[in-house]
Amino acid sequence: MRQAWHDLLFAHWPIDPAALRALIPGGLTLDLFDGRAWIGVVPFHMTGVTVRGVPALPWLSAFPEINVRTYVTAGRKPGVWFFSLDAARAVAVGAARTLLNLPYFTAWMHVLVMQDAVDYESRRKYARDGQAEFSAQYGPVGSPFKPLPESLEYFLTERYCLYGLTRGRRLFRLDIHHPPWELRQAEAVIRRNTMAEAAGIHLPAAAPVLHFARRQDMVGWPPETL
Repeated sequence: MRQAWHDLLFAHWPIDPAALRALIPGGLTLDLFDGRAWIGVVPFHMTGVTVRGVPALPWLSAFPEINVRTYVTAGRKPGVWFFSLDAARAVAVGAARTLLNLPYFTAWMHVLVMQDAVDYESRRKYARDGQAEFSAQYGPVGSPFKPLPESLEYFLTERYCLYGLTRGRRLFRLDIHHPPWELRQAEAVIRRNTMAEAAGIHLPAAAPVLHFARRQDMVGWPPETL
């Protein structure tokens, strides 16, 4: 598959690993930075979402998404574990749930991209899926930079696979590839954020670590059962 990610906010909070271990399936190890686990809430919007050999369709292949994630390893390969992924396109949500068994949810979403800021609204659509909302205005500050290995920014963003569970509760890995991230520091006014709470995770009161990326193009491969 391929897709392009646009106007991403990486909002990250440090969290006690003990608060997450029960939420991570066997076979995965929490990946820590300076002894702490991290929870990310990442809003963005996508274009060009399609599988190999199929042209991208303007309506079907472009939509907003927001995910809640932490960082894990299996077989010494660092990757991402998603607690939830909310998207505005019900067809994409259904496909991801059917094909990959990922925790996707349909949401009402509105994204306004301005010259130096993004206004982002998301509210999970169905009560059966739990109440999850995100409302913020965010944007970049400072000059672009590429994260250095061993830095926190590198740890939080340079991830080239995701992990999930099949319907039979077997662990799988889906490898992806993209150029190195070009990040900027970010500022955000977060008006409402219950995304992590909907997954049973209580974020600390401390201000999040914020980064912004204008665009990232990626490709991915079929999942591999571990």
